[in-house]
Amino acid sequence: MDMAAFGEFAMPLYDGDLEQKTGLPAGARQLTRRVEAAAAMMIAVPEYNYSIPGPLKNAIDWVSRSRPMPWKGRSIYLLSASPSPMGGIRGLWQTRIPLEGCGALVFPEMFALPHAHEAFDDHGGLRDAVLAERLQREVVGFVRLAEAVEPLCCGSVQGREKLRQQAITAALEDETELQPEG
Repeated sequence: MDMAAFGEFAMPLYDGDLEQKTGLPAGARQLTRRVEAAAAMMIAVPEYNYSIPGPLKNAIDWVSRSRPMPWKGRSIYLLSASPSPMGGIRGLWQTRIPLEGCGALVFPEMFALPHAHEAFDDHGGLRDAVLAERLQREVVGFVRLAEAVEPLCCGSVQGREKLRQQAITAALEDETELQPEG
């Protein structure tokens, strides 16, 4: 597991002319490497004025300029928490659009926690048992799906290499079993 704070990836507003002159800024290159190293990501997204936060959209745009497309085939689970009764769900719907457009596999369920300022007990757990159970069920489902698709669709190089090695080993074992003794 690799946890990152968004502030680690400072980058200017996307500008095609700037990209042509200087390439990807350092923050975008760092984020690209982190995306490429991950088969799956959970992204906690705040809602800004009923939509995706501008800095996150900017980061998606910068990363999308790398080749091969870093977002392609990455499993993503979107979450939000907000003091509002909507929990940030409108921002999550807007965040799905560019990620899916870049080829990410955004998990069908998204978790938006309403009234977040009142949602946690003194131990950091969710007070609402139904919401806690839903979150756990969705995270387990997301992890299972991400594990299933990782070797098949643009997962990590290590994952694809592991699959290739397993296939070679299985083929060699099959060949050995077919060889006559003696």
